[in-house]
Amino acid sequence: MSKLSFLEKLLDDAEVEWKALGKVGELVRGNGLQKKDFTETGVPAIHYGQIYTYYGFSTTKTKSFVSPELAKQLRKVDKGDVVITNTSENLEDVGKALVYLGEHQAVTGGHATVFKPGSCILGKYFAYFTQTNEFANEKRKYAKGAKVICFASVETGELSRQS
Repeated sequence: MSKLSFLEKLLDDAEVEWKALGKVGELVRGNGLQKKDFTETGVPAIHYGQIYTYYGFSTTKTKSFVSPELAKQLRKVDKGDVVITNTSENLEDVGKALVYLGEHQAVTGGHATVFKPGSCILGKYFAYFTQTNEFANEKRKYAKGAKVICFASVETGELSRQS
């Protein structure tokens, strides 16, 4: 049985230029959203905790909403963007990604980073990549903390596959 990863088999020794995440899209750190801010209706909102407990890989609708007034202060999530968790109590959940495919702009808050893909990458592709062993190995290098694990490299765009 081959020891090559799926990615290595897929590339089949092709020359590839590896780039840091911040070079293939824009990373925007979330701010200020708390569960107490939720309303029954309003602007769609994605809370980082719901990425672990409610959402799967992608969503067209949000579980929660906030008032239009609060939404003006929060980070915007557009169709095709990926919301990435920055904080978790375990290494597996930190860096978990959710692709937003909703027709209406959503918002997110702290403990999350919005990845706005550039022209050379699809948000869905990046989200699939976050489920690979390669991503898990890179994540381990950058995650910090014992009880609460933070993944600051997502915010700075430093994360990249090292040769």
